[in-house]
Amino acid sequence: MNIIVVGCGKVGAVLTEQLSKEGNSVTVIDTNAARVEQLVNEHDVMGYIGSGVSYETQLEAGVEKADLLIAVTGSDELNLLCCLFAKKAGNCQTIARVRNPEYSEEVHYIKEELGLAMIINPELAAAAEIARVLRLPSAINVEVFAKGKVEILKFRLKPDSVLCNMAVQEITGKLHSDILVCVVERGDETYIPSGDFVLQEKDVISIAGEPQKTMEFFRKIHIKVNPVKDIMIVGGGRLSYYLSRILIGTGVEVKIVEKNLENCNLLCQKIPEATVIHGDGSDKELLLEEGLDQVDAFAALTGMDEENVFLSLYAKSKARMKTVTKINRISFDEVINNLDLDTVVYPKNITAEYIIRYARAMANSLGSNVETMYRLAGDRVEALSFIIRENAPMVNIPLMDLNLKEGILLVAIERNGRVIVPRGSDSMQVGDTVILVTTITGLQDISNILKKK
Repeated sequence: MNIIVVGCGKVGAVLTEQLSKEGNSVTVIDTNAARVEQLVNEHDVMGYIGSGVSYETQLEAGVEKADLLIAVTGSDELNLLCCLFAKKAGNCQTIARVRNPEYSEEVHYIKEELGLAMIINPELAAAAEIARVLRLPSAINVEVFAKGKVEILKFRLKPDSVLCNMAVQEITGKLHSDILVCVVERGDETYIPSGDFVLQEKDVISIAGEPQKTMEFFRKIHIKVNPVKDIMIVGGGRLSYYLSRILIGTGVEVKIVEKNLENCNLLCQKIPEATVIHGDGSDKELLLEEGLDQVDAFAALTGMDEENVFLSLYAKSKARMKTVTKINRISFDEVINNLDLDTVVYPKNITAEYIIRYARAMANSLGSNVETMYRLAGDRVEALSFIIRENAPMVNIPLMDLNLKEGILLVAIERNGRVIVPRGSDSMQVGDTVILVTTITGLQDISNILKKK
């Protein structure tokens, strides 16, 4: 596909890298010449220096032949204008990043009126992800598929866990649990485990199953399943605002520490149910005075990665609580993975996943397009769901007879509201939602899981 990315900031850079890796023809536009040059050199893409709302710049970038334009500049209004111009000039599909909370209530109206394919709000998407994790605080991550009927939970094995030294194939018999171990991260290695794979302490494990069955499994291995009742958030930005609104709506008590007085007043007006503290979140005495060691969860959501990391580590040193850490710079991945942090959230990665999922669906119209996509172990493993169409080549064929590529594990089949943990005698039917995990990144269609004859 021909894709234009307007804005070469953090999100634009991630999108450019991922979309070009997947074989798309990518062109970037930005007023910053250095950013454009860097992406052109690193990813073998085309680049134009100029404003994305310039009709001439869009024409030079090939908007008339583009399939998709993605506007991710730092300005919501500029992004919307870029998309409006692109629709008029090239009639391509358009995606805009819109972050301002003032637009959150009108997002569906804006999308319809401007004819946008998608409006993505990184902070709102990240807030929803954090809220899912706080429902089950012992999990590092919770990803949802098939409209909530299937979920993949990630957690770390503690030294005293009953799963230590247990083979994957023994779990069902010993624990009587209908879940599937789909990914294991051990140090720098990532595995889609076979039945004889033996789990070890400190492994980071992803399991798949129906929500009630994953909860039962956690209880059987003595992991806390109660949702958090209260949370302390440091940082009063957009992400904190969206997260607070979601949590308060579910009955969670929220306390926000923010050092900017103007932001404090704004939060008090928009979220009167929250307790807003005007103060420096890096002040240890202030945090303790406000009950840091008494809360169920702590979220470090300031604009500084380093401060967020240190705050979360400090919170964990004071009490057994769930910590959430926001990180913006992807280059810190390797260091952060070795720290004693719980859930780490990358808003730009979440944004990229939403957009790449849409781009893959556009690129393919065969048996079934990508419905949902998450990355479970950085960029090494993807979890995908597909809806099976009539012309899918594997319909009605027993799974044991399918010639699947290496590195693919079918996790679940959702059929008429019922979730099936797939066995060899099962088959995919038209209308099924099929969830799988794979080390083959870039799958666009369910047919891509089969080896070529």
